[in-house]
Amino acid sequence: MLCVAPAYTHSFGTFDHAFPLLGVRAFMPCQGILTVAGHLPAHWDVRFVDENVAPLDDEDLRWADVVMTTGMHVQRARIDALVRRARAAGALTVLGGPSVSGEPAWYPEPDILHVGELGDATDQIVARLERSVAPPEEQEVYVTEDRLPLEEFPMPAYHFLHMRDYLIASVQWSSGCPYRCEFCDIPELYGRKPRVKSPARVTAELDAILANGNPGVVYFVDDNFVGNPKAAVELLEELVRWQEERGFPVAFCCEGTLNAAKRPRILALMREANFQTIFCGIETPDKEALREMKKTQNATLEIIDAVETFNSYGLEVVSGIIVGLDSDTPDSYDAILEFIDASQIPLLTMNVLYALPRTPLWRRLEEAGRILDEPGRVSNVDFLLPYDTVLEGWRRLVRGAYEPAAVLGRFRHQIVHTYPNRRELPNSRARLNAANIKRGLAITGRMLWNIGLRSDYRREFWRTAAFALRRGQIEGLINAAMVSHHLISFSREAVRDGGEAAFYSPDTPVPTASRSPRTAASNGGESIAGPSPSSHVSRSGA
Repeated sequence: MLCVAPAYTHSFGTFDHAFPLLGVRAFMPCQGILTVAGHLPAHWDVRFVDENVAPLDDEDLRWADVVMTTGMHVQRARIDALVRRARAAGALTVLGGPSVSGEPAWYPEPDILHVGELGDATDQIVARLERSVAPPEEQEVYVTEDRLPLEEFPMPAYHFLHMRDYLIASVQWSSGCPYRCEFCDIPELYGRKPRVKSPARVTAELDAILANGNPGVVYFVDDNFVGNPKAAVELLEELVRWQEERGFPVAFCCEGTLNAAKRPRILALMREANFQTIFCGIETPDKEALREMKKTQNATLEIIDAVETFNSYGLEVVSGIIVGLDSDTPDSYDAILEFIDASQIPLLTMNVLYALPRTPLWRRLEEAGRILDEPGRVSNVDFLLPYDTVLEGWRRLVRGAYEPAAVLGRFRHQIVHTYPNRRELPNSRARLNAANIKRGLAITGRMLWNIGLRSDYRREFWRTAAFALRRGQIEGLINAAMVSHHLISFSREAVRDGGEAAFYSPDTPVPTASRSPRTAASNGGESIAGPSPSSHVSRSGA
């Protein structure tokens, strides 16, 4: 059995322009396929390949009698390419994960489809493969009817990984979200009642991660970390204990709803547990638009006040922004730029609206005849504004938000208003050791050479460096420099080449697997801003 994690799509949130500076090869392990690998029978001979770390070799395909892969909609072209290559090599192919679970009809080529989360369908496929690995005459589809409780999920097969190949590690604690945002497929795929693992199980997974190397940052890939507030408090209390006992070896980041700003107990515990970044899907500063998309949890509070509340607990906010909404006007782009300036959020993933299958948005637009299938478009939505207006508005946002002075200016705001509010951490052996010092020095050297001396925005970098160093914020400077470098580089590509305007679009070009040389350097524990919703590829769906 060969398990393959397909290459991520180049995006705002994968930080790949920063990889050479940080000495890593990939963004984050694929939680889903690792969990499935951990569920396979112990007597099976299993190999694992992450295309983000190294290319898939022909030898691996010749070895495999079964190739299993996963992915989300944006990886559709990559998944198709992997399936064709595996079938050409004579292997039986199995596809699971969020994309095929959302739209099985998109995938006619794999021999076996796994639709839904880990559960009875997974066991049925295992039993089928025990009987025979011969490809079927017609595609077989297995649909999970009885989901495995999260607490009974197997330990992800972290032993296949060198964690220091990755920018951040990942853990899934919960599944599901109680809200009904029109554009989101999470409630239909994973349910509205959040299901959780026990705190002890989560810390056991954290220990397993550290046993295979420590990238310094762990991302909770849950759809909504605060979807079950009572359970979140119980987990956070355990995470505080775990961090204190081990000397705070990692920083945490997560995804949550903006109204978590109304829960001071949770925010205080997040600070104590060393949570440093929270991704919030703000989507738009227009409250009427929020109501129309059924994101009422954002419309009931002042967004800027919520961001400032997060900052006061040491949490840097990362935000999603959507353009192409029915409520948008040509003036909406100026309003978003004004919001970015007012909120001082350093990283915002900006996407043109794309209708995902199994969402209320898809059904509404399909009924209105507004779902398009036109090659070359960045979205399948027939916007109410002219298509060119939406695309040019998106480019204007990207240019304005990620001009070097603008993005580094927002990080200077974080250096003053967010980073000093974080818990003061001990100089423990888990944090201050020879390996971390060596990594830190290597990162600093590459930062000074590539950004401080060679970049065309070096003057703005040195302004930020002086600003940070006067305040003793060395880690803050490294965070700002690395994330800004990626954002500036990516935004220039996006505006010049047309870019990735709709991250969820399955028409995104197939990425090439990473071939960067492996080094011993990593991010050494400094806070790296959390990822975009692309992290859903790492969920523990089958």
